Amino acid sequence: MKNWSEQRVLVTGGAGFIGSALVWGLNTRGCDRVVVCDRFGRDVKWRNLTPLRFEDYVDADDLMVRLQNGALGNFDSVFHLGACSSTTESDAAYLLRNNYEYTKLLAAWSLEKDARFVYASSAATYGDGGAGMSDTGSLESLRPLNMYGYSKHLFDLYAARLGWHKCTIGLKYFNVFGPNEDHKGEMRSVVHKSFAQVREHGVIRLFKSYRQEYADGEQKRDFLYVKDAIEMTLHLAASKSACGLYNIGSGEANSWNKLARTVFSALGMSPRVEYIEMPETFRDKYQYYTCADLTRLRAAGFNCPTHSLEAAVTDYLQNYLVADWRLGDGEGRLAKV
Repeated sequence: MKNWSEQRVLVTGGAGFIGSALVWGLNTRGCDRVVVCDRFGRDVKWRNLTPLRFEDYVDADDLMVRLQNGALGNFDSVFHLGACSSTTESDAAYLLRNNYEYTKLLAAWSLEKDARFVYASSAATYGDGGAGMSDTGSLESLRPLNMYGYSKHLFDLYAARLGWHKCTIGLKYFNVFGPNEDHKGEMRSVVHKSFAQVREHGVIRLFKSYRQEYADGEQKRDFLYVKDAIEMTLHLAASKSACGLYNIGSGEANSWNKLARTVFSALGMSPRVEYIEMPETFRDKYQYYTCADLTRLRAAGFNCPTHSLEAAVTDYLQNYLVADWRLGDGEGRLAKV
């Protein structure tokens, strides 16, 4: 396993949700030779970087030029987490440029420079789950439900055709939630949205179900705390034998109703849930059930304990959202959960 304190690392999307959490995870392992790449806009994701230690920051539009002319030097590992992650984005050309073409260029550069290349795929590649959610299944059988999922799936297919999965790692993140997601707008987790709804209205609003086999709020997701996602990510990246695609999830499917009850419990309040209409534009693109098959992850030696849904939500709400803290803020004073 790697000694991260001796590594020089590039993290794209490093000011974003999972990206900044990864920089935090590297910092906790003694690694601060990190180059963060991202693209700042009008949101507040820059705040995610303020508690963190890193060597340099590079704008995403300048990254490939600076890599190709040698201005940034060499890296031991490249974590490519930068992408447009909006499942409702309708500009297919933009998604292909940003999530597919850019990934191809960075992967090729990393392989040429003998840097360990780890990239974010997505559970959205599995579509409605009809072809299963196993990371050992046939890629050709998958049918993503939205263009975001397809842009991720397209690179998985490309990497497989070129044999890159023999030396790279693709991570199929499921429903990750936790600190540092404030800037994500409508793409932030239901935990974050629920906290805001409870604080303002005292109620959590969930989508109604449009399938008879699921009662309202009983749609299920594999919810994963971001701290556990980072443990899994760094474990695989440090393993000399790990390669190919891996599911990154909890391995459990929990309902939106249970999640809502857990949020109220963490805030010491009685549950109040309302069910609202789902916009028609994505009723036919909605995943009613996701659950990660973690067989490959376990076979790769990952056996660390992970947070239960209750422990994760409690840690997130009580130690981060209530205090408006990011990962790295005041961590010596956090409550033990």
